[in-house]
Parts: sequence; structure tokens; C-alpha cells
Amino acid sequence: MKKENKHSKFKKYGMVIDLDKCTGCGSCMVACMAENNVPFKQDESDKLLSITWLRLFRLTNDKPFPETDVCYLPRPCMHCEGHGGHSPCVSVCPSTATDYSKDTGIVSQIYTRCFGCRYCMASCPYKARYFNWWDPVWPDGMEKYLSPKVSPRMRGVVEKCSFCYHRYQQARDKAYMQGKPDIEESDYQTACAQACPSGAITFGDLNDAKHAVYQLKKDPHAFRLLERLGTNPKVYYVSSREWVRRAGDNYLKDEGRLKKAVH
Repeated sequence: MKKENKHSKFKKYGMVIDLDKCTGCGSCMVACMAENNVPFKQDESDKLLSITWLRLFRLTNDKPFPETDVCYLPRPCMHCEGHGGHSPCVSVCPSTATDYSKDTGIVSQIYTRCFGCRYCMASCPYKARYFNWWDPVWPDGMEKYLSPKVSPRMRGVVEKCSFCYHRYQQARDKAYMQGKPDIEESDYQTACAQACPSGAITFGDLNDAKHAVYQLKKDPHAFRLLERLGTNPKVYYVSSREWVRRAGDNYLKDEGRLKKAVH
């Protein structure tokens, strides 16, 4: 197993989401859409055409009352690292419209390079990428309230969660102007993490021992979605409920029993 370098010069921004704290209120989704100018249609009934950078899923243990249990799982882009930074979407993009930053660990999306082939959407196992089938249309007067730091996307390109990268750029510039050698943990936080009323979402540098996520990711109940695929996602989930961990990691039925039989 590869040893973790506590003093790595490269940052690796990521999240730890406590599913036992998440109430499914949807504040993270609203904050994400408002912060990143995510467009919406008048009729959002067809979710195949909807754009939701951060989608909230409802999980259940499928047991009858009174054993019924429900869990809500927020799913942003996982910002996969893959092997050597080759995340699935980065590897297939023919126009370098999506790229992996070794400095931050963030998978970017450069809209002006994208020509809409959607290879990245096909390769993403988390379905975290969305295609713009229409030009963004805002209600009258709403243009005045759009976030000036994020450009609206045009029709024909793919978009996704960016870990609010524009906030990282602002924090970096602020640190430079103040003569600070590095960005403070509180200076760079995603909109969803700040908006969560229950404190379920923690964001920070997974490589920095001073950041909360560094210790939270080591929780014995921590897991990552579809970890077996080797995508090395930077979003960790924590739950004390075993059925949640097994469902979230997409275990096959009776797989644990079969593993014991093999070994």
C-alpha cells in the first residue's frame, strides 16, 4: 500500500460527507446551483435533461416497517485521480476540455474547448457530468443576480461540479496579496459545504494533516463509491450503518460471505 506523504507539496482537495448527519434537506443542491449559475428549465420533470452538479439520492434498506431505514447521499463530481491522475473522463477527452491538476487534485472542465462529443459522460461511472441541450434561459431580471465569478455555459458543451474552483482562485490571490505562504482551510470552502445546516459536508486538503478531512477520511466507517474500479475518488462517505456502506460501495449480494469462503 502506498504510504501517504504528510508533507506533500501537492494539494488534494476533497470531501468527507457524513451520511448519518445528512437530513436530505437539499440546501447543498440549492447553494451549488446558485453559486455556479447552473441553469434550469421551466419543466424539470425530465431528469435525463436536467443539470444538477450535486445530486441528492435517497437510499433505503428495503425492509418493512418498523425496520425501515432511509439514508440521503449527496453526489458531486468525485474528482477521480485514477492512476497517476488519469481519471476516466480525462483519459477519453479528445480536446483536452477536461484536465487533472496535480497542484490541487481537481478535475477541471474548460467549456470553450468542449465540442460536445460526450465521451466523458460515457466514461464517468458516477454519472456526474451533464450535457447542455439548450442555451441557458433565465427569468426576467435574474441575470443581475448571477454569480459574476462563474461563466454560464453555452448549448452543446458538458459541465460538472468544479469544487467551486473560482473560490480557490480567490483564496490563492488573497493569500498572495497578504504575503501568506499557503491558503488557510477556512479561506477555501465549497458552497455546498458552507450551506449544509447539519455540518454533514467537510471540505479541505486530504494531504494536509491540519485539515479536518485528513483525519475524517481515516474513520473506520469511511468508504468511497465504486472504489473497486480504481478511480480513486476524492469524496469520502461515512456511515455507522453497515447497509449504507454496502449499498454505497455497490457490493454484490452475499459477496462478503463468498469472500470468506474463498479465503
